Amino acid sequence: MNDPAEPRVPCDVCRAAGRRARQRRRPARTAALAALLLLLVGGAATGCGGRATTHHKPGTTHEQASGDVGTLLDAQDGSGRRLREVPARGAPDVRLTARPDSEDGWNLQLAVTAFRFTPDSTGGAALPGAGHAHLELDGHTLARVYGPWFHLPAAQVPQGPHTLTVRLYADDHTAWAVAGKPVEATVRLTAGPPGQDAHSHPSPAPTGSPAPPQAPEADRTVTLTVRDGKVSPPTGRTELRRGERIALRVTSDRADTLHVHGYDKELALPAGQEATLVLSADRTGLFEVETHESRLVLTQLLVR
Repeated sequence: MNDPAEPRVPCDVCRAAGRRARQRRRPARTAALAALLLLLVGGAATGCGGRATTHHKPGTTHEQASGDVGTLLDAQDGSGRRLREVPARGAPDVRLTARPDSEDGWNLQLAVTAFRFTPDSTGGAALPGAGHAHLELDGHTLARVYGPWFHLPAAQVPQGPHTLTVRLYADDHTAWAVAGKPVEATVRLTAGPPGQDAHSHPSPAPTGSPAPPQAPEADRTVTLTVRDGKVSPPTGRTELRRGERIALRVTSDRADTLHVHGYDKELALPAGQEATLVLSADRTGLFEVETHESRLVLTQLLVR
C-alpha cells in the first residue's frame, strides 16, 4: 500500500494521453486567434464605429448604395459641376413658375416629375430620381432649393430684366442631364425700382415645340376665403365623382400655402389675392384641403 505522503508519479500511459490532448487543443486556439485578428483588422479598416462601404441596407441594390446610376460625363454645367446623364425615358424633369408676391419678391413653384427632394441625404450617393435644386439668377447661384416652393426676396434681384434658372442635382451634387444637357427650367423676371411691382414672364417654348395644351375647364368650383383665422364658408365636405376636375379658388388675408392631402398638390396663396388650384379627382377617399402656416382645414374632398 502506497504512503499518502509520497508524490504521485504519472505513468507513461498517462503522460502520452496528456500530450495528445494538448496537441488537439492547439489548432482550436490557433483558429480562434486568427478569427480575432481578422475582426480587429476589419474594424480598423472601417474606422472606429464606422461601417464598411461595400455593405448596404437589406433591400437596397448595390447601384443605389454606391450611387452608380446613369453615366458620369466630363462635361460640366455652368457652375462647374459634372453632368450625370440618364436616358430620356423616365428622366427627372422640372418646370418653373414665378408669381409676384403682394408683399415682397416672388413665390417660385418647382413642378417636378420623376423626381423627389431628399434634403436628409444631401451629400450622399446619387440615387435615381432624387436630390435637390439650385436656383440661379443670370448664371449666378442664389440658393439651394429642397422643396417645391421657394420665396425669392426682391432685395436679391437688381432692377431690370433677368433670367432665373432652376437646375436639378443628385445628392452627390452632380447635375442630372439628358442628351448632354442639364435638366433645368428658366423664366424671365423684370424687377422694378423699390416699391414698384415685379413681373415675371415664362420662357418661350423651344422652336418647333408645340404649345402646351390648355387645361380643360373644371367640373366643380369651390370658392373659399380665409380672414382673421376663420374660413368662409365654414369648413364642410365637397363631394365629387372619381374623374371630375375641381377648381379651388382661395383668397387669404395673409401669405400662406394651400395643400391638398393625398394628392400632394400645393399652391402659393399671396396675401389678399385670389389663387386657383385645379386638380383631377382620380383617387377615391376623403382628402383634407388645408393651409400650411395657419393650419386651417378649408374643406374636405369626398371622392366616390
